[in-house]
Amino acid sequence: MANFKGLASLVSQLKAERTKLVSQLRHMDETLSILGKLNGRRSATKSRRTLSASARRKISAAQKARWSRSGNAQTASTKPIMSIAARRKIAAAQRERWKLWRANHKKAA
Repeated sequence: MANFKGLASLVSQLKAERTKLVSQLRHMDETLSILGKLNGRRSATKSRRTLSASARRKISAAQKARWSRSGNAQTASTKPIMSIAARRKIAAAQRERWKLWRANHKKAA
């Protein structure tokens, strides 16, 4: 029975120590939260706010409007246009390359 009394006192000491540590951790979290706010950053314990889909769409539309007003937006006219003859020439050359490739791979197989 003496063993159980010693064990019971050990358990009560451990519970008291645990309570003390929990209290210290709570105080540490509060201190970190306050220091985080003083530093100009968000608190590490708080989550970030999320925007709704409609709010994101409104912000996106406003930003696109700002870009279009600034004159830095790329227009379709800045893209170089290839003539129809040049496209046909490139397509014919590509067909010829594939024709040669198929001929070479038929012989090997």
